[in-house]
Amino acid sequence: MAYDRHSRVPIRMTYPEYESLKLAWPAERVLSITLARGKMNAMDFQLHHDLAHIWSLIDKDPGVNAVIVTGEGRAFSAGGDFDMIEDIITDHDFRCKMWKDARTMIDSMLNCSKPIISAINGAAAGGGLAVALLADISVAAQSAKLVDGHTVLGVAADDHAVAIWPLLTSMAKAKYYLMTSEPISGSEAERIGLVSFCVPDEECYPRALGIAERLAKGPPAAVRWTKLSLNNWMKAAWPAFEASLAFGILGFTSPEAREGLDALKERRAPNFNPQSFV
Repeated sequence: MAYDRHSRVPIRMTYPEYESLKLAWPAERVLSITLARGKMNAMDFQLHHDLAHIWSLIDKDPGVNAVIVTGEGRAFSAGGDFDMIEDIITDHDFRCKMWKDARTMIDSMLNCSKPIISAINGAAAGGGLAVALLADISVAAQSAKLVDGHTVLGVAADDHAVAIWPLLTSMAKAKYYLMTSEPISGSEAERIGLVSFCVPDEECYPRALGIAERLAKGPPAAVRWTKLSLNNWMKAAWPAFEASLAFGILGFTSPEAREGLDALKERRAPNFNPQSFV
């Protein structure tokens, strides 16, 4: 429950009724967002759209001092579902909507002044991985598996990774993992600096909640201004992000994306044309 800082009268901002996001208040001034869509919380258009626009609402909510984001069940979010990817490949207008929402998601997370803590409780890929790693503090379970699988699909790494992975890890690590789409365990992600902490599975959400409570009880302005100042490092990479997002969207129009999606559906190795005019 949130309270007015002067009267201490309970208040609660009204959020939309989300199809695949569950909101809760696990502690005073702490908002919890749980991705909840099927067994693996795969991303469809609505979930992607809602994750793009919820952060601007949170930024304006006087009752929120910290946010936790996690996934329901055994996964954080296992990337985009096949129907959504099919629509991106075949429908120009839908492709543009996804481009706009992806851009909004990154921009609104960077500009949301409230500290965001992710509890990465399992597989994290695609837009879900973007949310997990754009959080200000990330807590990964030991069983977590992080993968930016864009090149496996046949498109360039886009949404978040080009902007922040070289900053979190190194250019050498970012190039290797983003070009190969090799999965990264929770412990390896912590070792290379991709996440803040890796903890035993049962400690993932409690650790994130403890951090959120600590931040929620801290000096709000000081915490928020520190976050916004630090995020200028990521904003400095905005041109690189814009290029990656444009290349990613362009890639969905190519034969490589069609072959990549068909291979995933048929559970076989893709047969990409080794020649390219790029």
